[in-house]
Amino acid sequence: MENVWGHAEALVAAWGLKVLAALVIIILGRWTAKLCRNGLRRVLEKADTDPTLVGFFTSGAHVALMVVVVLAALNQLGVQTTSFIAIIGAAGLAVALAFQGSLSNLSAGVMLIVFRPMKPGDFVEAAGSTGIIESIEIFTTVMRTGDNIVIYVPNAKIIGDTITNYSVKDSRRIDLVIGVGYDDDLSRVKATLQRVLEEDNRVHADPAPAIGVSELGESAVKLVVRPWVNTADYARTRRDLLERIKIEFDAAGIRLPYPQRDVHVHEVKNAA
Repeated sequence: MENVWGHAEALVAAWGLKVLAALVIIILGRWTAKLCRNGLRRVLEKADTDPTLVGFFTSGAHVALMVVVVLAALNQLGVQTTSFIAIIGAAGLAVALAFQGSLSNLSAGVMLIVFRPMKPGDFVEAAGSTGIIESIEIFTTVMRTGDNIVIYVPNAKIIGDTITNYSVKDSRRIDLVIGVGYDDDLSRVKATLQRVLEEDNRVHADPAPAIGVSELGESAVKLVVRPWVNTADYARTRRDLLERIKIEFDAAGIRLPYPQRDVHVHEVKNAA
């Protein structure tokens, strides 16, 4: 009887030490995981990382560390963790295959946030959509069109396509093509165009606007007019210049030609 009690006491003592060691591992592991998470957060925030990316990385790191802590505690209790690791690996592979599209959007979102080819407020053309960037999220990018429609574009499509950012530079060049008649005086036409540009204070003096003949068309002499303006003024200035050029040309008697076609009708009389 004494041998049985002694064996039981030894078994309880051994398991008690194992349980105590497992608890210590969990407590210290949680403290270490929290410490690492906070340290990683401070490093990322100090590096001016996007807040969305900071939360994603710190949460992922904390979960990964806690998985290691739990496996270490189970191993201390004598549980074979090799099978658990295999199960976790198989489950991870299955999840990766099931959410392949979502994971590609996730990785693309991380790339957009890290490399920043565009930012909220930029006017861009990407993945067949054009609009102002509202926000760049982990899986999708939110865009707002000119008529106030919100578009959610998968990040993988944006990364896999050409991104045209119209807002990244402070200034843009307006490219206009103006046609005049062959009978019009080119020097007068160019002087009128130059005056229209000089009277608009949104047009930059440096670099100077370019005005010149680009093509001798079938029904018109075509001139290119290329002034530089602030990016924020591009659309409105372009509209205003076209309107002003039409008004000044009308006042100066300069004709804006348009394609014309002469149709000749021949009457054929049947012989009696």
